[in-house]
Amino acid sequence: MSEKRRKKGGRNPKLDPAVFRYTVRFSEEEHNRFLVMFEKSGVYAKSVFLKAHFFGQPFKVLKVDKTLVDYYTRLSDFHAQFRAIGTNYNQVVKELRLHFSEKKAMALLYKLEQQTVELVKLSRKIVELSRELKEQREQSQTCLDSAESRLKKGETQLEAKWSQKSV
Repeated sequence: MSEKRRKKGGRNPKLDPAVFRYTVRFSEEEHNRFLVMFEKSGVYAKSVFLKAHFFGQPFKVLKVDKTLVDYYTRLSDFHAQFRAIGTNYNQVVKELRLHFSEKKAMALLYKLEQQTVELVKLSRKIVELSRELKEQREQSQTCLDSAESRLKKGETQLEAKWSQKSV
């Protein structure tokens, strides 16, 4: 029987298994702060988040701006409507030429042209609002970047003071 090899089921063993475990206890406030940080990070597991944070590995914090998502979806809807209007516009012009006299068709085309001018004004306003939103987002991002750099400077200063005290 020893000559026969028994095939063991299951997955292959890891090359470097993580067998050491530690327990951390949080107060209510610390637990809430931890959950907020974990949710912002977008990491799939709390243990992965803790290891990355503890060993200083960089991780991304994803912030989703609901107003920006709403703006984007509405802008997409407007774009779809403008495409549909362009298709309908061509169909209307063809039908006017076929079914109406030239004088009547020109009068109706004039009204259609006036409505098209209104649509162009609206689309320009949408583009202008989009540019303003982009500028505001860039300004807020630069403010966040400067605040982040100040925090990093403060952390390095605290680390330097701590290392001086421990020596």
